[in-house]
Amino acid sequence: MNVTLAVKQYVSKMIESSGPGMKVLLMDRETTSIVSMVYTQSEILQKEVYLFERIDSQNRDSMKHLKAICFLRPTKENVQHLIQELRRPKYSVYFIYFSNVISKSEIKALAEADEQEVVAEVQGRSWEPSLLARCTQGLTSVLLALKKCPMIRYQLSSDMSKRLAESVKQIITKEYELFDFRKTEVPPLLLILDRSDDAITPLLNQWTYQAMVHELLGLNNNRIDLSRVPGISKDLREVVLSAENDEFYANNLYLNFGEIGTNIKNLMEDFQKKRPKGQQKLESIGDMKAFVDNYPQFKKMSGTVSKHVTVVGELSRLVSERQLMEVSEVEQELACQNDHSSAQQSVRRLLQNPRLSELDAVRLVMLYALRYERHSSSILPSLMDELSRRGVSERHRRMVQAVVEYGGKRVRGSDLITPTDAVAITKQFFKGLKGVENVYTQHQPLLHDTLDQLIKGRLKDSQFPYLGPSSLRDRPQDIIVFLIGGATYEEALIVYNLNRSTPGVRIVLGGSTVHNTKSFLEEVMSVTSQGGDQLQGSGRHGNRR
Repeated sequence: MNVTLAVKQYVSKMIESSGPGMKVLLMDRETTSIVSMVYTQSEILQKEVYLFERIDSQNRDSMKHLKAICFLRPTKENVQHLIQELRRPKYSVYFIYFSNVISKSEIKALAEADEQEVVAEVQGRSWEPSLLARCTQGLTSVLLALKKCPMIRYQLSSDMSKRLAESVKQIITKEYELFDFRKTEVPPLLLILDRSDDAITPLLNQWTYQAMVHELLGLNNNRIDLSRVPGISKDLREVVLSAENDEFYANNLYLNFGEIGTNIKNLMEDFQKKRPKGQQKLESIGDMKAFVDNYPQFKKMSGTVSKHVTVVGELSRLVSERQLMEVSEVEQELACQNDHSSAQQSVRRLLQNPRLSELDAVRLVMLYALRYERHSSSILPSLMDELSRRGVSERHRRMVQAVVEYGGKRVRGSDLITPTDAVAITKQFFKGLKGVENVYTQHQPLLHDTLDQLIKGRLKDSQFPYLGPSSLRDRPQDIIVFLIGGATYEEALIVYNLNRSTPGVRIVLGGSTVHNTKSFLEEVMSVTSQGGDQLQGSGRHGNRR
């Protein structure tokens, strides 16, 4: 079950269905992001797509020699833009693809606008979840892309999970012909969860490559903004990290930072051996041909080396500048152990460090507040006073209470924090990055236990009921997990490892967004300050059972 491949295949079908000839791809803001995630510009140019335009752009020229492939979300705004387009068509013929189900009334409105009969085809599919309405559309679209008609389980403690489950089921029932796929011996399963059951995972610093990049630099549609990196060259101000087109990234995105450093060194040494030498003589036609044939490969390798050396170098600088190894060690202690005396001493000690960033200071207090929320000897008021003395902004201080309101014990439906004896860990003395994997990756997201119980047939129906009377008797094979309020790359790593270690089980992870700490805290503030029952920001609501 490869969602990226499914998306790529659908885009290919759209383009190929229009036949030979020069084409323009007409998209909206969201579908532009979808296409850019699965296709490079050079790849899509090979399919005779020579122009990319936005449906809401007012300054497009009339080009009657081009065929238009419209790939749009079925929003009222997009339908209205398309009606205006069809009344004054700029291209010879239109192939229209909506990303989800469109109403008959809207199809009728489009047909009436097509007075010049330029529309050749109208279809609809998608896979992109976002806000509450879009979560339903996105989930059903992914199911269509993967050709799955699943049984549905949801988190009982979350009203939003039940509402989303019912909404997805309603679409499946209404569009039953679209979901009439070949039956499998064991039906696929859709499991809908709520981020508020585990507010700890998005607050932790990460030590695997992909997760670190998103946490410290930010990944947006596979792009990283490096414009603020000291001394950055012009061509590296924005770089793309895509596992589809970058072999080094694909092979290293789940490895820890210590291993990345070693592999970067090996990559550079390999490049040094392979790169064309400045004094290399091109004495024969054969020499010249070999150089020309190989140069694109060297150029691509040179770009890969420069990109990853720059990214890893900036990660290393931030780790050192913000003293993240020391910070992360205390974070892991708060997340995984149950020694209040040691925890409060560690947090107090770090809050005295003037080099500690405001974000790191606040997240340590948040983790303490979540872990020891109801401890009889809680020192949370004292820690809040310390944040004030450090000059931490009022907004950041308010985030501490907001996180407890969002994911505290009153809200959670699970035993996220179960008192256990402190895990005995032999702390290693290390230089640089040695020992990262042992000390800094103790934490396991709640999702790991949930999926482990699900695969073993032990996930309680009383906590995660089925929608409808049926239930699975056999071990699930195809599992789609959706996290309302956003997933994290640490959870993506959990799914990756479960897929590798559990033969016969295939898991796909989705969510209303992919969080790092900053985006998670923005959402928490949005939800807890508004308190409405619609998804805010990247998506969830605060009304709990």
